[in-house]
Amino acid sequence: MSKILKGTLLLTAGTFLSKFLGMIYTVPFENMVGTDGTDLFSIAYVPYSILLSLSSMGVPVAVSKFVSKYNSLGDYETGQRMLKAGMTLMSITGVIAFLMLYFSAEQVAVWTIGSDSDRLDHATMVIQMVSFALLVIPPMSITRGFFQGHESMAPTAVSQVVEQIVRIVFLLASAFIIVQVLGGPVHQAVGFATFAAFIGGIASCIVLYVYWRKRKPFLENQIQAQEYTYGLSNKEMFKELFTYAGPFILVGIATPLYQLVDQFTLEKAIKASGAEYNNAFSIINFLSHKLIMIPVTLGLGLSLALLPAITQAFTKNEMDRLNKQINQALQIVALLIIPAVAGLSVVAWEAYGTFYGVDEVEYRGDLLRWYAPVGLFLALYTVTSSILQGVNKQNFAVVSLGTGILLKVSLNWWLIQLLGAKGAILATGIGVAAAVSLNFWRIFTTIDFSYKQLLKRTLLVVILTAVMAVTVLLVKWLLGFVFEPTENRVDALIVLIFSIGAGGIVYLWTAYKTTLLEHVLGGRVRVLDKFLKRS
Repeated sequence: MSKILKGTLLLTAGTFLSKFLGMIYTVPFENMVGTDGTDLFSIAYVPYSILLSLSSMGVPVAVSKFVSKYNSLGDYETGQRMLKAGMTLMSITGVIAFLMLYFSAEQVAVWTIGSDSDRLDHATMVIQMVSFALLVIPPMSITRGFFQGHESMAPTAVSQVVEQIVRIVFLLASAFIIVQVLGGPVHQAVGFATFAAFIGGIASCIVLYVYWRKRKPFLENQIQAQEYTYGLSNKEMFKELFTYAGPFILVGIATPLYQLVDQFTLEKAIKASGAEYNNAFSIINFLSHKLIMIPVTLGLGLSLALLPAITQAFTKNEMDRLNKQINQALQIVALLIIPAVAGLSVVAWEAYGTFYGVDEVEYRGDLLRWYAPVGLFLALYTVTSSILQGVNKQNFAVVSLGTGILLKVSLNWWLIQLLGAKGAILATGIGVAAAVSLNFWRIFTTIDFSYKQLLKRTLLVVILTAVMAVTVLLVKWLLGFVFEPTENRVDALIVLIFSIGAGGIVYLWTAYKTTLLEHVLGGRVRVLDKFLKRS
């Protein structure tokens, strides 16, 4: 197994587990605070996510590229000096971002729900509570970037999981005590739920510090063994870093920007059309988004693990290796995410009913069904942007994201008036798809990239996905004679498990029998060899 694939699997496993936990907690949380509470939660998290990316200025991931570059040149001292200087910078920008969000919370709430809303004070408080996380997350995340630059993915993976576990435990415990034990108001429980991001950040800092102490002797030995250092001043280091970092901001805030457009327009546009709002913003951008982020996480983990290896291959002008890595990365995205989002779309009603209850499941499940395919484009945008950054074309991310957001803003109100909440999903899909198309165009025109193999294997994935989808629909139809998934939550769970299980087995078996798995992953899948025999 290649080094890039090992790093991808480790980081993806950690990110996947973190995102999976982030999805699971929404089930008891939504049951305790309802969709009114999750709507408040979503209102706070979107501006927080944007300011988090802006406060870090794309530096954590840029540090990964910076460290990887100088390590490949044998200069380990420069990378460690960058870590120390970067942590100081991130601490300062984190404090500035905290003050901005805390004191602008009321204005953000006004832009979202209006000055005459009876929820204004509640939304303001919730936004202020989440702002505290900005004090610790930026300097913490830059340490993850440093380790990733050394192609060491374990610190990031472990710290992500620990951060998520501690955050969720605090979130659920505080919500339970306030709502169930003390009988307190929902908005107070949501406020403490958002404050949990600060508690989780502290836990992650502790984990990364332990890793740093363990790796410190090895890192010091690297510096002592090196023969040459470029001796860059802090000014020169930051100048180079920010040439990488700017577009990384855009990648980090891409999804929150699309959500921010919805935050400021969705409720108003739906009410202006005369329809009922029904907390559509949190149903799409929080509850459904949590479900689609499970397959999207595969793309996110891949992109983070991919960047250092692509950077090194490009720096050393190893174009054959670079071509192979990019090809493999995109094929893995196709192999894993296309069937995942297609499957989620097919079982949308059952999935939503299982996790969040069967109340209005036809309406809410339909929103999930429309939103699921967008997950493929979100994953592709992250991966293709990372590829552009690895080959020093990161500035093009400004063009692609700007085009996508412009399309979203232009189409959002009109499509919502035409299609209701589904219009917001369609506008997001069009915007992200346009951004992805532009990224692909730039990649293909920058390097001598052979895409024929990618197209052939992607076509095979689509065919196998279609077979899987037919299988899932058939199983759902048969089980429909016995169970009522739109009426009963347990029935929804049973139908979900059997239909997805059958579809997953069919896809895995056909992908193995057609040798697709071993060609994409770069070798025989020994675990499957024990159970399946291919002629």
